[in-house]
Amino acid sequence: MSVDKRLAKIHRIESERLKLQARLNIKKSQEERNILGQFATPPKLAMDIMEVSKGLIRPSEGIRFLDPAFGSGAFYFSLLKCFSDSHLDWARGYEIDPHCGNETAKLWNNTGLDLRIADFTKSNPPSIEQDRANFLICNPPYSRHHHLVSDEKLRLQRLTNQMTGIKISQLSGLYCYFMLISHGWLADDGLACWLVPSEFMDVNYGQQLKKYLTTHVTLRRIHRFSPKELQFGDALVSSSVIWFQKSKPSTNCEVEFTYGGTIRKPKKHCILSINSLRNMRKWNHLSTVVRISNTNTISKSEGPKLSDFFHVRRGLVTGANKFFILSPAQISEYNLPTEFLTPILPSPRYLSSNEIQSDDAKNPILKQSLFLLNCSLPEHIIRCNYPSLWEYLQWGTQIGIHERYLCQHRSPWYSQEKREPSLFLCTYMGRESVKNPKPFRFILNHSKAVAANGYLMLYPTPCLEETFRTDPELIHTAWEALNAITSLDLVSEARVYGDGLYKIEPKELANVSVGNLFSTLLGLERGFTAQQMKLLEIKE
Repeated sequence: MSVDKRLAKIHRIESERLKLQARLNIKKSQEERNILGQFATPPKLAMDIMEVSKGLIRPSEGIRFLDPAFGSGAFYFSLLKCFSDSHLDWARGYEIDPHCGNETAKLWNNTGLDLRIADFTKSNPPSIEQDRANFLICNPPYSRHHHLVSDEKLRLQRLTNQMTGIKISQLSGLYCYFMLISHGWLADDGLACWLVPSEFMDVNYGQQLKKYLTTHVTLRRIHRFSPKELQFGDALVSSSVIWFQKSKPSTNCEVEFTYGGTIRKPKKHCILSINSLRNMRKWNHLSTVVRISNTNTISKSEGPKLSDFFHVRRGLVTGANKFFILSPAQISEYNLPTEFLTPILPSPRYLSSNEIQSDDAKNPILKQSLFLLNCSLPEHIIRCNYPSLWEYLQWGTQIGIHERYLCQHRSPWYSQEKREPSLFLCTYMGRESVKNPKPFRFILNHSKAVAANGYLMLYPTPCLEETFRTDPELIHTAWEALNAITSLDLVSEARVYGDGLYKIEPKELANVSVGNLFSTLLGLERGFTAQQMKLLEIKE
């Protein structure tokens, strides 16, 4: 068959494949596809990935191709377009969904494809080196850990440990298991390319995956798409493409990191030694580097962390906000006793100012007043002494509030976590914008209001708290110091999701570098004693 006829044939099949993919998408709801992690690779992205991969493959080697999550064949089409038949020894795919797999098998019939309708993770890897793929490319299922049953997690965990000696956290998404299981299917020095969520760079469960990428294989390149440039129209996920070869990395191995734009025309670029990468707890901040070649230019500050000055705790979790967080009108309607009501801040989006003033009773002065219902008295006492509260709680049991997970694990079920009001708060999530260039806001709270889990609460260390008591003016100075923390330092500890949404956990915020901000703005010249210096652990 001539080259022109061959290309015309595969383009006709691709046209039919796109129609098939559209039909398959319609057959399943968005929720079903989220659970299964089924998000088809966009055609242009598949072609970009294949063309970059082509430059990493040895031209003289016959290609043994494997796609462990074949779908309808976006990568297979790009393979056939980028490589001639003479370059392909064989091509194989696995597809767990028979509704997709059976129609896909008919579509690509007579092209040499060996498509197996089976669960890749339950299939046996080849025992002979020549039967292993030397080019593996995959957009694995994006199923999150809570969609995997416990027995399945244990099976996958044992399998990854068997393949690589690495025990994956059970909080890992299915794509992490796919990557490590595929180690046994890849030939020595074979090239693998993975289109996966970027979150593994930031989260704790990603540590094991990063260990694999920096110790078991030779990592060639990672391209991270901007969270604001979603690659999947039907999935709110920030994506990355990873290329590596199945060989132990050399001591002088270097890794290419690119960010934003397209794979072939990224906006940013840097080169890192593998040793530098191993020592980095998080990788997401690499996207802020414009272009470097000297890896020593990227290093975390060894200076003070936020944890040297504050204890960070998540805001309280009620388990049922609509039931436990009430407006004055609702309190009046149900005639609830005031001694069991605590002021609580509204969601950050309802705060027009980052400084919350209070009245003489220390209640926050806000347009929206809210109160937390919190009572730890036994039910029989409430029934006798507080009939209106008893009636409200009875209504809660009727609508099943007491059966919710958190309420079931509290005694009594209507009691709340203990949280003292905090002077300083930080929003738990946010996006960068022209109006707010930092994704997180630091809030100064002069009131006795507590906060729900849309906030992180910063409690000063005993020494810093005593300093504030001695000189209250320093409270504003400390707030200024918090607001002076750079966006780079904040996002380097946070995690980013699709559409540019950042989230930061208490331990991550505590680990944020503050440089000499607090020692400068609070002022060492103000007379910190040696004991205070020790307590604050200020590192010059």
